[in-house]
Amino acid sequence: MTVAKGNTSYPSALRERAAAVAEHLAAALAVPPDVDFGADTAPGSARWRDQSLSKGAAGVAVLHGLRASAQLADTAPVHAWLARATRDDLSAGTGAGLWFGAPAVAFALTVATPGRYPGAAARLHQAVTRLTADRLTAADQRMDAALRPSPYEFDLTRGLSGLGAYLLRADPGSGLLRRVLVYLVRLTHPIAARDTAGTRAPGWWTAEVPARCDDPAFADGHANLAMAHGITGPLALLALAAREGVTVDGHHEAVDTICQHLDAWRQASPAGPWWPERITLDELDDGRPHQGGPNRPSWCYGTPGLARAQQLAALALGDTARQRAAEHALASCLADPVQLNRLTDPTLCHGWAGVTATAWHAAADADTPHLSHQVDHLIQRLLDHGHHTAPDALPGLIEGSAGVALTLHSIATAGTDGWTTCLLIG
Repeated sequence: MTVAKGNTSYPSALRERAAAVAEHLAAALAVPPDVDFGADTAPGSARWRDQSLSKGAAGVAVLHGLRASAQLADTAPVHAWLARATRDDLSAGTGAGLWFGAPAVAFALTVATPGRYPGAAARLHQAVTRLTADRLTAADQRMDAALRPSPYEFDLTRGLSGLGAYLLRADPGSGLLRRVLVYLVRLTHPIAARDTAGTRAPGWWTAEVPARCDDPAFADGHANLAMAHGITGPLALLALAAREGVTVDGHHEAVDTICQHLDAWRQASPAGPWWPERITLDELDDGRPHQGGPNRPSWCYGTPGLARAQQLAALALGDTARQRAAEHALASCLADPVQLNRLTDPTLCHGWAGVTATAWHAAADADTPHLSHQVDHLIQRLLDHGHHTAPDALPGLIEGSAGVALTLHSIATAGTDGWTTCLLIG
């Protein structure tokens, strides 16, 4: 017996093992730990993880909600984790985004308990729409002034791509989602900024130095190519929206512009194509990256996320050649033991769960069966790592054990129920 998703199938023994490990990990997260943070409200306090999709309670609620929907568990855990996620006032300020604050909890309610808390869901949705509208106004003013964006203006984790991902799942017919897409189209237009990058830099070029980086090479700004914080996130959202029939003027042209940019920075190697994580001004002027080869093949910054976004773009454009090139890049990466051995943890953002979930979705849409054969191997690797997730690991969805459990749950049940929208892979 096999279980199929799209054009892929997986042995029932593999599915059963995935189900068992998912259940084991979910059981360890059944009850939120009893933690009293007292009066500690400092920005670095662990209390704020409660309202995090990435590292805390909001993400764990998604796991338990989908397991309850599949009738694999009762509803007590999801309600307990939602209560934990909302025990403090939810952030809707500058730090809020899809992975944190009101948008994170709104996404969790939409996916984990659709229709269960209509009053709370409506209030959260209103907060997210207000936040999104304010961010759009600020972005329009920034572009009118010919200034460079912060990556957090447009990225997936905190920016408008993430807020658009929530809207695509919660309110796909809304005018606000269309405004986000219009913004992303405009983001692909060059800016006549009076800085050292000039008009030769793309519209998403940022003047900011990457977080926790003191490399002087970034003094004149950079362009981030990755899924989590770079232009690949907007590409994936534009493509997913187009596949659901939601488009705006210039939509396909914007998709093509980003794809051509990624084409220009695609590098050849014996192990297959790869892309640099970021482009500095010197690299822009040289027309080549100074990075010597591919780094860790994570969803967030590596070839898997980049390739999946380009596959989605190709499907939206009906571009078979581009689709096959993206699938070839992903398959080559997954066949390279040197790259895979750089993965050291099981999580969605940085590790085996993210690579497996991305490849699983890509295989379901693939033009050839090659990827589905590699997914079997990835599931085995994830199972080997996931079963031994440290008991003191973060509990969240993106960077914690809940994401490992939910990836295995999805493989075991052959469905995602929309949760992977928070990664923009499906």
